[in-house]
Amino acid sequence: MKEMSSGQQPQKHYGITSAISHAPPREIDNQYTKKLSDAMKPFGVFEDEDELNHRLAVLGKLNNFVKEWISEISESKNLPPSAVTNVGGKIFTFGSYRLGVHTKGADIDALCVAPRHVERTDFFSSFFEKIKLHEEIKDLRAVEDAFVPVIKFKFDGIEIDLLFARLALQSIPDNLDLRGDSMLRNLDIRCIRSLNGCRVTDEILYLVPNKENFRLTLRAIKLWAKRRGIYSNMLGFLGGVSWAMLVARTCQLYPNAVAATLVHKFFLVFSKWEWPNPVLLKQPEDSNLNLPVWDPRVNPSDRYHLMPIITPAYPQQNSTYNVSTSTRTIMSEEFKYGLSVTDEILQGKTEWSKLFEPPNFFQKYKHYIVLTASASTEENHLEWIGLVESKIRVLVGNLERNEYITLAHVNPQSFPGSKENRSENDFVSMWFIGINFKKVENAESVNIDLTFDIQSFTDTVYRQANNINMLKDGMKIEAMHVKKKQLHQYLPPELVQKKKRVSFKTHMFLVLPRTEPEYNSDKSPLRRSLIYFAAPEKTRDQFFFFFFPQLCSVAPAPHSPSWWTAPQLPTPHQPLPTRVPPPPTPAQVSSPLLMNPPATNACADNGST
Repeated sequence: MKEMSSGQQPQKHYGITSAISHAPPREIDNQYTKKLSDAMKPFGVFEDEDELNHRLAVLGKLNNFVKEWISEISESKNLPPSAVTNVGGKIFTFGSYRLGVHTKGADIDALCVAPRHVERTDFFSSFFEKIKLHEEIKDLRAVEDAFVPVIKFKFDGIEIDLLFARLALQSIPDNLDLRGDSMLRNLDIRCIRSLNGCRVTDEILYLVPNKENFRLTLRAIKLWAKRRGIYSNMLGFLGGVSWAMLVARTCQLYPNAVAATLVHKFFLVFSKWEWPNPVLLKQPEDSNLNLPVWDPRVNPSDRYHLMPIITPAYPQQNSTYNVSTSTRTIMSEEFKYGLSVTDEILQGKTEWSKLFEPPNFFQKYKHYIVLTASASTEENHLEWIGLVESKIRVLVGNLERNEYITLAHVNPQSFPGSKENRSENDFVSMWFIGINFKKVENAESVNIDLTFDIQSFTDTVYRQANNINMLKDGMKIEAMHVKKKQLHQYLPPELVQKKKRVSFKTHMFLVLPRTEPEYNSDKSPLRRSLIYFAAPEKTRDQFFFFFFPQLCSVAPAPHSPSWWTAPQLPTPHQPLPTRVPPPPTPAQVSSPLLMNPPATNACADNGST
């Protein structure tokens, strides 16, 4: 084993295993990374400096609002003036903005942290009323009964989701660090959930070897996942934090690699990952706070998780508990496809833009479930589709349990209802689920009844709506089975039409020079030969005439471009260019395809038209 020289620093260890490679980037890797960055720009994944400064200004104002409000609420609770002056309060960001990978127009996830004397009810009452009066605050709404309670609003055009947590502290200093587990002591579960987003985000950033390489790679993977239709935690795919953890694990395994290499290695690692082995960024730690954590040794339900990706901050949780058999299968296939595309990219065979091409979902399956949610007003419709979308994975689960169904693939994108399929005053959204049916041996036809699967789902949605007093007149949900050929009744033609592919065929051309004796000599290097040429049929003639104008008698008029000029053919007294091979003697022509070529046509193809 080589001993480390005195001036050489040991490689820092990241993650739960040693790195696969510490190889530094080559110049070509940097070039591919530049091309990757350029390929992402048209998709709006980067903000310019003005937009970034606008976000910083908005967050600064919001932070001041929080401090003012906490001072006011502290004074109203009769805290001494010295305590009111130093009570503090702070806004923390998390999610894509905190990771540094937010896109143009994206919302900001933020957390309001307050001292122990400020109650959650204060946040949803007095703070809500305070910002309601501000002219730059629009679309203000509170969701107090959510799993993680939140106030949503637009602040000077930027959407913000603001959570609340109070800590067991007398004051909140500006330099507060939330990474310490001791912060969770004596907190209620809603505050712990609210803090979890910030703690996980900060821990991810702490555990990656190079933040800039991580960020560019994550931008690419998130864009790819959205374009390929596998970005949705709610529908059983992966959400932002899960994609971030997969990218972070890739960075740990290749700590010195740049983004182009990391994107390729991402697909290499996770196309071969043996699920349900969990993805961990660090060894789980027990903080003796008795909070529930993901541990299949202790919790039997955790053993059934199909694609566990474990958050690095205590209490550790599986961020992918919504993943189903179908969604894992779909994502695994996408990982393999991503690997094949990036293989081609790094071999110089294609461009990065190919990685971000969307699939043709509506040509992929022969059968679909069309799920329709409608309401009589726009406000009711927005509320209704939120509930319906949150339950679609219940329908996918029902379909997966059907013995005749092997795959249920939900498209995360919803579509407005067509005029033909809705009432004049209704607001309608549709989702589509592609279905693969099992092949039944020794059966000419099988009648498969999906009524129970669909009815069970609609009953679940209506029951939930009743439980939370949401159900209103005009709110409806329907699901029906359609075949691919019927999709045009629901969707615009450009979505359901098969993408036209340029037809490439291999054409065989017989090069026939004139019959001067010197060209027919066995000793001459200029002999008749076959040219195999793969090209679209419309361009094969242009190609041949362009490169071999002296060999053909006429220009390909039917498909000629406007710039085409028919070549001047050689006269009988002009020698042919030396690059043209001579023909063999008739006895040497053995292929039936080449027998008796027409005397007036020097270009013969393989019988293709």
